[in-house]
Amino acid sequence: MIADEIEMGVNPGVIEKFLQQLPEKAFHLGLRVVLAGLAFLIGLQLIRLIRGLLKRGLNKSHADSNAVHFIDSFVKFGLTFVLILMIASGMGVDAASIIAILGSASVAIGLAVQGSLSNFAGGVLLLLLKPFTAGDYIRDGLGNEGSVEAVDLFYTRIVTPENKVIVLPNGTLANGTITNFTQCRERRIDILVGIAYEADIRKAREVIQEVIAREDAVLQEREIRVFVEGLGESSVNLNVRCWTLQENFWDTKWQLTEEIKYALDEAQIRIPYPQMDVHLDGPSG
Repeated sequence: MIADEIEMGVNPGVIEKFLQQLPEKAFHLGLRVVLAGLAFLIGLQLIRLIRGLLKRGLNKSHADSNAVHFIDSFVKFGLTFVLILMIASGMGVDAASIIAILGSASVAIGLAVQGSLSNFAGGVLLLLLKPFTAGDYIRDGLGNEGSVEAVDLFYTRIVTPENKVIVLPNGTLANGTITNFTQCRERRIDILVGIAYEADIRKAREVIQEVIAREDAVLQEREIRVFVEGLGESSVNLNVRCWTLQENFWDTKWQLTEEIKYALDEAQIRIPYPQMDVHLDGPSG
């Protein structure tokens, strides 16, 4: 058997030495893996501590909530990357070699993460220009709308009125149209009311204005208008315009719509609905 191994060019002493050193090498490798795991867990705790101190300092300086969240995400990502490099170096991997490899592959990496870099740049623009802050109700150019929950490193999270979370890329959001519904303190209410063609427009206007005057949430000092918006197929369309505070918008609009319906019913002003007249001809002969 040994003769066969010698003929194959394998030194039996090398194999025997390898088998003798195998338990020791396995032990050292396992120990290094355990120490690396412990170092990683301790590093995560330190990163969490640094983030907590940074967030408290930013909050004390009354920094914008979007800026606080964005900086926190950036610090978390950066420190975690440095921690992984340090652990890899401790495991025997040359950190300089890793950086050199990353540098030589920068073009490929740039193409691969082009979207992420665009989103990162978009997040910086959102942070600097401040088109909205956390808690604002916004709508983007694609029709997504909701309350801003947070601006992360690459994405912005909004929560819809149905309590659904929509994740929007910062790059698309920063380069598109943003409608902010809550940045202004006051908001205009528009309610379209259709009345029958035979109804008295002046009387309908007076009834609606009385309803608005009784509503405490309506800003009476702001312009209040009730005018003919257009002539529909089966109704004269009146546009009701008034103003309320931002936080009272929906409740006030719903309340006014209901009260206007009741008031028009009491005044015997009919609100028509589309009708279709069908004429059937009898059999010929």
